[in-house]
Amino acid sequence: MPPTLASLVHHSALKLTVRAGGDRLDVPVRWAHVSELADPVPYMEGGELLLITALKLDAENPQAMRRYVKRLAKAGVVGIGFAIGVNYDDIPEALVDAAEEEGLPLLEVPRRTPFLAISKAVSAAIAADQYRAVTAGFAAQRELTRQALSSGPEGLLAALAAQVDGWAALYDASGAVVATAPEWAGRRAARLTADVERLRDRPVPASAVVGGPETEDRVELHSIGTGRRPRAALAVGTAAALGTAERYAVHSAVALLTLTTERSRSLRAAEQRIGAAVLRMLLAGQPDHARAVAGDLYGGLLDAPFRMIVAESASASAARAHADAHARVQTTKPSSAAVLAAAGTGGDPLAGLAEVVEAAAARSGEAVLVVPEGERLVVLAADGGAAVAACGEYAEALEAARAATVGEPPGGGEGGELVVGLSAPAGPIATAAAYKQAEQALSVARRRGRVLVEHEQLASGSVLPLLADDAVRAFADGLLRALYEHDATGRGDLVASLRAWLSRHGQWDAAAADLGVHRHTLRYRMRRVEEILGRSLDDADVRMELWLALKATSTE
Repeated sequence: MPPTLASLVHHSALKLTVRAGGDRLDVPVRWAHVSELADPVPYMEGGELLLITALKLDAENPQAMRRYVKRLAKAGVVGIGFAIGVNYDDIPEALVDAAEEEGLPLLEVPRRTPFLAISKAVSAAIAADQYRAVTAGFAAQRELTRQALSSGPEGLLAALAAQVDGWAALYDASGAVVATAPEWAGRRAARLTADVERLRDRPVPASAVVGGPETEDRVELHSIGTGRRPRAALAVGTAAALGTAERYAVHSAVALLTLTTERSRSLRAAEQRIGAAVLRMLLAGQPDHARAVAGDLYGGLLDAPFRMIVAESASASAARAHADAHARVQTTKPSSAAVLAAAGTGGDPLAGLAEVVEAAAARSGEAVLVVPEGERLVVLAADGGAAVAACGEYAEALEAARAATVGEPPGGGEGGELVVGLSAPAGPIATAAAYKQAEQALSVARRRGRVLVEHEQLASGSVLPLLADDAVRAFADGLLRALYEHDATGRGDLVASLRAWLSRHGQWDAAAADLGVHRHTLRYRMRRVEEILGRSLDDADVRMELWLALKATSTE
């Protein structure tokens, strides 16, 4: 603890006597300063014990003393030490009354106690307090290091919470709580997710202080990492501002967590290389070799059904457009953690997807294989697991952000920022088939203007939405143009007749009844269709092409 007025009063060598403000002696003293100026305030910083002899003061003037004392108190002076036996044999009553009225402590300094002795006592107490803080800080650093090496981040957080007499929490890059100490702090830490997300948008290193009724205490937030974007965040909650020793402990924790994070980044890169090798073996039809290479790292993933996720990003210019649009969304509508994760990766939704999927898998303790392939990302994740669910939530958040942004392109493809294909559940033997399924779903997502499409949706849906493709429409227009031109002259209704005949599978009576014409009239019209198109309706392929062309033109 720093020196206080009370500690100086109890200092046996100083012989100080309290003459006013005895109920405010617990105030810390930052320094002891001697000044005989009538107005020393311009030279004060606050927290000083002002030592005077009243050489240039009208100390017996009540009005002058009230102005003097009030100005000192307003400047943050914590007390006045008045030396008796120099200019006054006793402290003037005007000064005593003014100090008592203002509540400013007034100490009587005996003739035999030089001001220098008081300054030395304050300086020695401050130095001793700083030494204790530094010693405690080094001890805390040793304990935090020991816990980080033996118990990982969880042990480090527990040691830090004990050092600051509060609580601590670690967040991942997406703003989700990874660990807390003590356990009861999890609910408090979860309330700070929005503050952690705002901190992530600032360059590393960054820190912030939050507090109020919602947090129930004072909380410091610190970003973790050395790159352009933080890899994690640390929250430290205490009842009051941190002291010097506690500050040392927090800084040590930040440094240790940064080292852990950077080491994890190197390990992650190595794991990705192993994952890429495992994926190549699976796609090559070598599941046994893949399992041997995967070992404990990915082996559990190959023991149960998994999903293949193939994601593709647009060009860098489209990604920048996405970042600008996302910034507009943030100013008008709260975004989910998934969308903010994309913002936290520099506006790159592909990197954001990887970050969200890996974070979800880490929190649930499940294995996930993530392999970047240029403008693509391939993910192998447990069917029904947290990673697959996080992928779906991320896609939904991007869809919502796109819908809420005025002027955003309506879909993927040339203007979209991300498209994702998700395979059906598969096993190691069927990895190549799952990859093909994910690619097919990706292609459909691109055409439909969707962020994510599951292959199972294609199997249970209809082929007709696929006819919305521009190339299919162009083919249909070219195939049917002659018939439309014929009908435009008013010489018949060949297009409607063809549609009715095909829908009735070539049944003349039923199709004629639908059109309200005689079956001979319908037969005549079908012969005209064959003559105009130069194709025989007896050919099943011709009938199929004409039916799909009619469907494609009817979707416009």
